[in-house]
Amino acid sequence: MKIFRNGRLAPPANMYLHLIRNWFIGMSLIVAALGTGMLGYHVFEGMSWIDSFLNASMILSGMGPAATLVTSSGKLFAGVYALFSGLAFIAIVVIMLSPVIHRFFRKIHMESAASKD
Repeated sequence: MKIFRNGRLAPPANMYLHLIRNWFIGMSLIVAALGTGMLGYHVFEGMSWIDSFLNASMILSGMGPAATLVTSSGKLFAGVYALFSGLAFIAIVVIMLSPVIHRFFRKIHMESAASKD
């Protein structure tokens, strides 16, 4: 978000452009994380693509696995993927909401600077 030298907030259109860009980045990361999970379940557990999608999306959304895992490599993958998914979820939410959060803090900063004058 561009910081204006005259002490004003950037126009809302500017924030919306940043919001759209960050939503695109966040959705791309979700697709990449989901694809990684699907590939892992397909390779390590031998699940069909539909079952792999179900398990990967359930883990990524924090709901837990949908199917019982049989192989040791599948269980190891599921554990690592679950840890990754928890961190990825938090990071993606922050990326997607950062323009709104930035505007909020900028507005508070401007109000506190104005009250000191």
